[in-house]
Amino acid sequence: MGLISSSLASAVTPAWLTGISLWINLASLALLILGLALVWRRDRPSALHRFVSLGPVFYTVPLAVFGMQHFALFDSVKFAVPAYMPWPGFWTCLVGAALIAACLSAITQIKSDLAALLLAIMFVLFVLMIYLPNLIQNPHDRFSISNPLRDVSLAAGAMCMAWTTSPAARRPKLHWLAIAGRLVFAAAILYFGVEQFLHPEFAPGVPLELVTPTWVPGHIAWSWFAGIVLVAGGLGLLVNKTARWAAIAVSIAYLLLVAFVYLPMEFVHPSVEISGELDYLVNTLAVGGAALLVAGSLE
Repeated sequence: MGLISSSLASAVTPAWLTGISLWINLASLALLILGLALVWRRDRPSALHRFVSLGPVFYTVPLAVFGMQHFALFDSVKFAVPAYMPWPGFWTCLVGAALIAACLSAITQIKSDLAALLLAIMFVLFVLMIYLPNLIQNPHDRFSISNPLRDVSLAAGAMCMAWTTSPAARRPKLHWLAIAGRLVFAAAILYFGVEQFLHPEFAPGVPLELVTPTWVPGHIAWSWFAGIVLVAGGLGLLVNKTARWAAIAVSIAYLLLVAFVYLPMEFVHPSVEISGELDYLVNTLAVGGAALLVAGSLE
């Protein structure tokens, strides 16, 4: 308890009161509240349908956070642009603006089908242009697999959203997007689940480089919980009769991780840096939102 208290005390620092950390957190919260308010006004036949309809909000608000990072952390982000591409500054700003625009499109339902399709294409390009070359160079590095699979899971969510938000006349021709999205998402989630069992000391949900701080209550238990739900959910997604409930269970697991693991971590050590605490929080929320988008495509 003493370690937790001292960590919480250290959170009350100028990092929360000034600087880019404050503004990105406030902007993110404003987008989240706006999205939830807009969804809540729409008629839904049941509470479950209303919960599933939150998918676009939970999925795209994190993308807007990434978009804001492109501008706030411009000098760091532009180095992620492949060296063979000219004008890295231009691509950094373009992608940042596109992510923010996609969020606004999704939560207002203005051209959300087009925004979702473009997001899916963008994430696939990220995998092919950035992560695949790194995987080829470092085939034994498990993080070189986790990073592209994170973007693959987000691409899968976008594919499902592109289908569910398409006009009724086009939906029959685009149903393959929902089918492919579900299967791709299931494969990524299964891998994430297995990784939780193999490396429970790392932060749960999306198995990246961050080790869960020991002050988080039940820090190892959360990894076991995530592993069980993700493996079971990934298998359930492969079966038509259980796919929707499996996707909902996965989304709930990710939301619990956000609430009880990543929000406390961001509060104790607010960081908007690349691979900082906010990065992990929104990563986890985005994948949870993607799970709801998959569930929405199975109604």
